[in-house]
Amino acid sequence: MRATALVVCLTAALTGCAAFGKCGTPECTADAKITDEVRTLLAQSPAFGANQINVQTIHGVVYLRGLVSTPALISEGQSIAEQASGVIEVRNLLYIDNSK
Repeated sequence: MRATALVVCLTAALTGCAAFGKCGTPECTADAKITDEVRTLLAQSPAFGANQINVQTIHGVVYLRGLVSTPALISEGQSIAEQASGVIEVRNLLYIDNSK
């Protein structure tokens, strides 16, 4: 429950133009492209196909948020996001879902 509350709070606090489709500047457009590429890479991974991972990019920094089933998926999500072109840093806010 605490992890879910934390994810909600961080999502609200870290709003960026790419997340809300308000792109107009070159930097914002680049962030939107990074977000799309990370989402595509995650969707192509069999481990993340069914997971709901929120991806947001602000000034080249990718934020991954969501719940995963194993610690290995936290690391794998990080590795996948780092593969996208233009990524400066990945802030991995994935947590293990202990409710199952």
